[in-house]
Amino acid sequence: MAIGATKSTPFSPSCLLRAACSLVLDKRYFWTLATLVIVCDAVLTQLIIKFIPYTEIDWETYMVHIDLYLSGERDYSKITGPTGPLVYPAGHVYIHDILHYLTDSGKNVAAAQRIYAGLYVLSLLLTCAVYRNAGMPNWTLLLLPLSKRLHSIFVLRLFNDCWSVVFVQAAILACQTGVDGTGVLLYSLALSVKMSALLYLPGLLVVLFKRHGMVGTARYMVVLAGSQILLARPFLGENTVPYIQNAFQFFSCFLTEMDCQLALPGRGSFLKSLRGPMGLLLSHITVLMAFGLCKWCKSDGGTLAVIRRGFLRPFQSPALSSYIATVLMTSNLIGILFARSLHYQFYSWYCQQLPLLCQRTKYPLLLQLVVLVGIEYAWNVFPSTALSSGILLTAHVLLLLGIWFGFPEGKAVLPHSKRKV
Repeated sequence: MAIGATKSTPFSPSCLLRAACSLVLDKRYFWTLATLVIVCDAVLTQLIIKFIPYTEIDWETYMVHIDLYLSGERDYSKITGPTGPLVYPAGHVYIHDILHYLTDSGKNVAAAQRIYAGLYVLSLLLTCAVYRNAGMPNWTLLLLPLSKRLHSIFVLRLFNDCWSVVFVQAAILACQTGVDGTGVLLYSLALSVKMSALLYLPGLLVVLFKRHGMVGTARYMVVLAGSQILLARPFLGENTVPYIQNAFQFFSCFLTEMDCQLALPGRGSFLKSLRGPMGLLLSHITVLMAFGLCKWCKSDGGTLAVIRRGFLRPFQSPALSSYIATVLMTSNLIGILFARSLHYQFYSWYCQQLPLLCQRTKYPLLLQLVVLVGIEYAWNVFPSTALSSGILLTAHVLLLLGIWFGFPEGKAVLPHSKRKV
């Protein structure tokens, strides 16, 4: 060794810097960083539960609904609670029946918070797995634990949206790994908790059609419909109409202070008019059709070529994992953009998807971060203001336009076995 040379130690600044760079940049260490993020966020979640007071919003009502269900009531129009009637499908009832048992009829809120903390960690794990399959860079994992509102939705508010979100994440992961039957069943479970999962259906139809053609897709839709009927069976029969009207409120619009876009100038009067909701619905359908016709089938020769192959051949080549995540999440984002109301718990529908969606734009990193910060800011302003509502709408439009002109079919990902190590 030359005179004056210094020996590098494992804990020297240069070694630590190299290790940190490897963690956030080298895909060989994706799961190492993911494990650190998950463990640290699990600890953070427990600290939030310990030091920040729980806020009662809907949990008590959920439990009152279950009390009526356990007493034998099956008519949805007669199942009501402190904040309103039962307006969720049968899966919601079954999940909260179990929670009712585990939390002493809902009185043990601390136990419920621990269960939701575990659910939050599971959602983080599933998101990491989806990101890995979609070829996301390691450093995007560091963005996942940063949402104040998302932690609140899970462990300080105990909203049922969390269960639907986790089922959807599991469904996306199942489709990425090629087990579409399992994916459809998991998606059906998400839909059985909250009808908001319908926002993914257009994207799911595209993925299934490209993989299995018309006959295969129709078969999966029969499975989806059949599983919904099976889950809802105790509430059907003479109570079918109240169940459908309450569990799937296709034309409802709740204009309350819980709507984070209510402060947009003229929004209230716009939604109360007949043209408002119809305009949003038509816009939603138009944008979905634009992505379906112009973007989601482009790499396969265009929409007509995909349709032709779907009818002529029973099976299609498998869609890539990045494509699946991008199309499903974009389908969800389009629905959120044109939603009639956005209650604060709805942030959970797409919060953990936002880093991936930003990476599907060609925006510089700084602008991507500005979009993420703007969305997080808007969801944390209560009650909403004209500024926060405007920022949220602008960020949504920017993000969707960025995907349109960016990578609407995802980015190519090398198979794990072919990556350089």
